Amino acid sequence: MAEPVDALTERVDAALATFLDERAASLAGVGPELSDVADATRKFVLDGGKRLRPRFAYWGWRTVKDEDADDSALVTAAASLELLHACALVHDDVMDDSDTRRGQPATHAAFAALHREAGWPGNARVFGTAAAILIGDLLLAWADTMFAGAELDPATVPRTRQAYDDMREQVMAGQYLDVLVQARGGFSIEDALRVAEFKTSKYTVEGPLHLGAAAADATPDVFAALSAYGRPVGEAFQLRDDVLGVFGDPSRTGKPAGDDLREGKRTLLVALAMQSASAVEAELLRHELGDRRLDANGVAALREVIVSTGALDQVEQRIAQRTAEARDALQTDAINDSARKALDELAVAATDRHT
Repeated sequence: MAEPVDALTERVDAALATFLDERAASLAGVGPELSDVADATRKFVLDGGKRLRPRFAYWGWRTVKDEDADDSALVTAAASLELLHACALVHDDVMDDSDTRRGQPATHAAFAALHREAGWPGNARVFGTAAAILIGDLLLAWADTMFAGAELDPATVPRTRQAYDDMREQVMAGQYLDVLVQARGGFSIEDALRVAEFKTSKYTVEGPLHLGAAAADATPDVFAALSAYGRPVGEAFQLRDDVLGVFGDPSRTGKPAGDDLREGKRTLLVALAMQSASAVEAELLRHELGDRRLDANGVAALREVIVSTGALDQVEQRIAQRTAEARDALQTDAINDSARKALDELAVAATDRHT
């Protein structure tokens, strides 16, 4: 019988907790001042998160391996992806100047508060930003350490390492595209989809699937089948994230309502809205999108444009379409029955969600 998702999550969390305990002890050797860093990283990594990347990595591996195979090394390698993801989130919050993450102060905000509460001289905001950049860098280094420590089959390490390295490169490239598209201030549908592909799709779904498959020494047909599934799921996951960033319930998303609008995110939602907007609506989008001072009424006005132009309906339709394409792609002999069932459930979990 396939391992329940919650049991897999528990194993990933246990591996992360053990690793972070070891790193905290190492940091303590530098000095007691590093306890704040150790505590912050532990809380950030272990308190929250969907563990989607480890799940996709695991089931990429299980497309080849049966349930009796020893998966302990794979679970460790998959868990390291959460450290990579944590690095991306910490840095993303700095780039977006987001105050919250998962309903708690973002890392840079928390360390700025530490500076203020301690009464230290200098600029608390600058200190918080510097600390968050360094903590993100530390998480990236730790991800590499944890991945390297997984006792994978030596014969599969080169290809598995390549999949891991590709993920790291693609998410950084995707993040840059996101920043660049936002800076340019355009409303390109093509740009929005390209950002979704590299910032999220390849990094959240296809990359982890390939990492697991590489660790299992999968054949080319397995990689092709996983890509045919992973790319549309990854896009639909990002599009759902975009919808939640505008219309999500803050009590469930852990971020203020309409934060993506204040940050000026050039998502498919706003690109489609601009495409069908009236002159008045287009001017509102150009003028208000990216305004950090946007209040609840301003958020409501932009939401109304997104709804009235049909952009929200179009994105919902694309989410449903891409999810259906992914689920159809699972109907292949290259993916076994247990992996097919688990990946089908993951496709729904990743795209039909409220957080």
